[in-house]
Amino acid sequence: MIEVEARSRDDIDAEPIVTRLVWTCRRMGLERATLGLMVVHPDEMAEINGTHRDKPEPTDVLAFPVDGAEALTWPEGGPPPELGDVVICPEAAQEPLTTLAVHGLLHLLGYDHETDSGEMLELQDRLVAEADGPDG
Repeated sequence: MIEVEARSRDDIDAEPIVTRLVWTCRRMGLERATLGLMVVHPDEMAEINGTHRDKPEPTDVLAFPVDGAEALTWPEGGPPPELGDVVICPEAAQEPLTTLAVHGLLHLLGYDHETDSGEMLELQDRLVAEADGPDG
């Protein structure tokens, strides 16, 4: 079971974002995991971004991994892996919030577009196209 603990603003419906996170987890081969989702206002995102990245301005998505890439090979017994938290700020978004959720989840799983050779963003594009397609 994939469990998403979501905290969203009153003006944003988190359900499509949660659904996309669960779908992406399963598509990545995870059947058991927990993760958090926060949809925040720009001032809260600026505070979070300033605290953790020394950039006190809003950004579209941040990810705070816990178990990281190990979650993809997690043993069957025991508690499920804790993926971490995805934080999204709609006002800073230039992509759909569900796409940002995929982006953040891939970061939770150890992918990093700032250090790889394009693999993460290619995987993101494939996952989004599949999820948005007729069978997604």
